[in-house]
Amino acid sequence: MNRNVHVIGAGRTDFKRNLRKEGLSLRDVIVEAGRAAIADAGLEPAAIEAGVVGNFAAGLYTRQLHLGALLLGIDNSLRGIPTLHTEAACASGSVAVLSAAHWIRGGVYDVVLVVGAEQQKTMSPAEGADVLAAAADWSAEKPRYGEHMMPKMFAGIAEAYAARHGLPEAALATVVLKNYAHARRNPQAQMRDVAMSLEKAMTACDTNPRFAPPLKITDCSQITDGAAAVVLASDKFMRVGRSMRLLGSGHTTDVLRLDGKDVPAFPMTRRAADQAYAAAGVTPRDLDAAEVHDCFSISELVAYEALGWAEPGRAAALLESGATTLPHARVDIGVGTRPAFSMPVNTGGGLMGDGHPVGATGVRQVVEMFRQVSGEAGERQVDGARTVMTFNMGGSLTTNVAMIWRGV
Repeated sequence: MNRNVHVIGAGRTDFKRNLRKEGLSLRDVIVEAGRAAIADAGLEPAAIEAGVVGNFAAGLYTRQLHLGALLLGIDNSLRGIPTLHTEAACASGSVAVLSAAHWIRGGVYDVVLVVGAEQQKTMSPAEGADVLAAAADWSAEKPRYGEHMMPKMFAGIAEAYAARHGLPEAALATVVLKNYAHARRNPQAQMRDVAMSLEKAMTACDTNPRFAPPLKITDCSQITDGAAAVVLASDKFMRVGRSMRLLGSGHTTDVLRLDGKDVPAFPMTRRAADQAYAAAGVTPRDLDAAEVHDCFSISELVAYEALGWAEPGRAAALLESGATTLPHARVDIGVGTRPAFSMPVNTGGGLMGDGHPVGATGVRQVVEMFRQVSGEAGERQVDGARTVMTFNMGGSLTTNVAMIWRGV
């Protein structure tokens, strides 16, 4: 059995919030986002047959695990449904989506709720950075990299890329500028009120130190509290005109340690993308929009090449052409020419601009693409968006999940 899988409803929280300051917890945003997605799907909670929660490190950030049970706070009618919690570092949310999709494809359930969530603002930045380091090979890599382990690892990726292909400072800064420009058009983005300029993104200073050369603070994604949710369903519940079908997916795992990977080519990422393209029967040029994992500015550039959008060493040229920028935001980043094709990337601001509540990110990407194909993205709408892609990864491109979707 290989049934179709559709997104029929989506919801999320405002990523600018600080849950502890509100007196709220991870439980509250899981319930909030889940209820919003169910209502958006036009269903009663009792229609949900199973649930999945994607989360990276609630046990460390909040001392709470056994997260599937928190879904029951949405409505008492959910009591008794099967649930599970997926963890794959920053790819926890997309693995949750795939897990639910497999249930539907196999005919086990017709309607599954997926919620991704993380509450990170529970400790100091230094303590939080050490939690995030658990996405890597902590016992082997922590002694080597020390504090700010993940930024330093991605700085190493940037250095390897520069050594092989060259890497102008302006390329990293333009990723930052683009994603902040997109975030300013997203009313739920964490950085929606922050103005960014190329000069600011390129300049190292006391407020923007180059703490992991060549990366500065502005090259990094955000520490975020939040949740995102989607309702996945079979054809039985699909609604023409407001459904998004999963055309194909790819899911690969590389070794945990960065120095065991082929950097900066990341062939396991390319394998996941190729699996998704083959299953979907599309090519990169068929895509109208995409969400990629920009935990650091270099991550987006690496993704352009690993996903087959640019030849090796040509990611900066693709970015500078304006092809990956929303047409109405190109003037904001100084692109005055019309590119040969248009495929806006990270239309909601990405991890740097929209925010990165780790376990929620993979689900949030699907929410953003659902809004795009439904024509509900407001000021960041991509005209005629129909075939879209999400790419979410965990660790130093250890877990790779690529999914291709099409509006129905």
